[in-house]
Amino acid sequence: MTDRVFPSKPPANPQIQNGNGNPSYPATKGQLYNRPIYRPQPKPRRNRRGCCCICCLWTTLFIIALILLAAIAGAVIWVLYRPHRPTFSLTAIRIPQFNVTTTKDGSSSQLNSNIDLTVSTRNPNKKLVFLYDPTTVTMTSDSIFVGNGTFPAYTHDTKNTTVLRATVTSTGEDLDSSSASSLKSDLKKGGIPLAVQLDTKVKVKMGGLKTTKLMIRVTCDELKTGVPKGKTPGTLTSSADNTCKVKLRIKIWKWTF
Repeated sequence: MTDRVFPSKPPANPQIQNGNGNPSYPATKGQLYNRPIYRPQPKPRRNRRGCCCICCLWTTLFIIALILLAAIAGAVIWVLYRPHRPTFSLTAIRIPQFNVTTTKDGSSSQLNSNIDLTVSTRNPNKKLVFLYDPTTVTMTSDSIFVGNGTFPAYTHDTKNTTVLRATVTSTGEDLDSSSASSLKSDLKKGGIPLAVQLDTKVKVKMGGLKTTKLMIRVTCDELKTGVPKGKTPGTLTSSADNTCKVKLRIKIWKWTF
C-alpha cells in the first residue's frame, strides 16, 4: 500500500521568503524582477549659508558702485570748479575784563571775562559761494573755559574777504581750585595763553546747485595776550601762526569725526 503525500501548508505571511532566498507567493513586481522598491526621498533644504553669501556679495558690489560714482562726481566737480577750502586768520584780541575772584574761605572761585575777538576769513574760489550758519565761538586757556560768543550768519561770495567780530563773555563761571590757581598764576605773569574754536555749518553754492549743510571746525591755537591793567585792555601779543586750521566734520549716527 502506497503512502499518500500531502502538500505542506503555505506560510501564514505570504511576504516571508522561502529557503532559497526567493520571495514567496504572492510577490510584488519589484520582487519578481529583483528591482529595488522606490521610496521618495526628502527634498533637500535650501542652504542658509549660501543665501547669506549671496546677500553679502550684492551688498559689497552695491557699496563699490556707490564709491565709484562718488569718485566720478568728485572728479567732475574738481575739473569744473577747482574747489578750495576757505581760510581763517585771527586778526585781533582785546580783553577789557578778565577777573578771577575767590571767596574768603577759599571754597569757591568764579571767572568774569569780556573779550573782543576779530577774525578774517577769505574765499579763494572763483565759482563757489559759501553760505554760513551762525558760528559758535568757544575760548579756552590751557583747556579751561573762559568764555563763548557767536558770529552771525553770512554769505561768503567768490574771491571775497569778510571780517567777523564777536564779544566772548563769561559771567560768574564757577572754577575748581586748580583752574583758579592756574589762571591767577597766568595773570601774575602778565600773559594769558588762549585758544579759539569756531563751530558752524555751511552750504556750498555751485551755480544753481547747493550742497547739504556741512559741519566745519576752525581752531586757532598758541595765542598769548596781555592782561588788562586798569582801563587799558589786554591785547594779542604773540601767536605761533595767525592762520587757523579748518577741519571738515562728518557725523555718523551719534558719532562726529
